[in-house]
Amino acid sequence: MRPKSISTHEDPDDAPQYDGPSKSQKKRDSHALQDIGEQLVALSDTQLKRIDLPDNLRRAIEETRRTRSREGLRRQMQYVGKVMRTIDTAPLVEALDAIRGVSARAVAREQMLERMRERLIADEQVLGDIAAQWPEADLTQLRTLRRNALRETELDKPPRAFREIFRVLRQLDRAGTPDATETAEDEDDDEQG
Repeated sequence: MRPKSISTHEDPDDAPQYDGPSKSQKKRDSHALQDIGEQLVALSDTQLKRIDLPDNLRRAIEETRRTRSREGLRRQMQYVGKVMRTIDTAPLVEALDAIRGVSARAVAREQMLERMRERLIADEQVLGDIAAQWPEADLTQLRTLRRNALRETELDKPPRAFREIFRVLRQLDRAGTPDATETAEDEDDDEQG
């Protein structure tokens, strides 16, 4: 038997090479995709229609919604995750965030509307800005709501008109964006359900 020789220099071929993600990382990624899939399955039909999905993923989600057995549902969710491995999920995550109102853009729009409401309460001249931004705005309604909000503040009553101003501004803002009718229908569904 020959003794092993100890080399003082390292051979570059012996260096560990990257073989891709570990088994644990693959499993974490798979679970993350299944979580996104569960969120997609939980959306209402109108919300799901607003998201651009590949046909095979849309069919898998529809099949998952029809599945009733616990084991069948588990397997179907795994299948949804498998289908999602073949697509770019970044747009899906962004669309889910936008639907839930947590995207940076959605938060910025809400904050802009809140500032617009505050400016309107402070100064009636802001109605001109609102009319310029949203020509279809009912300025008489907003003027009345402003007056009622000021009266509620003076009488220390609940801020119903104050909230109503924000709701009207949000409807105006969404009416000016694409898919406005679907968004308004979703809000009506959410308020009723």
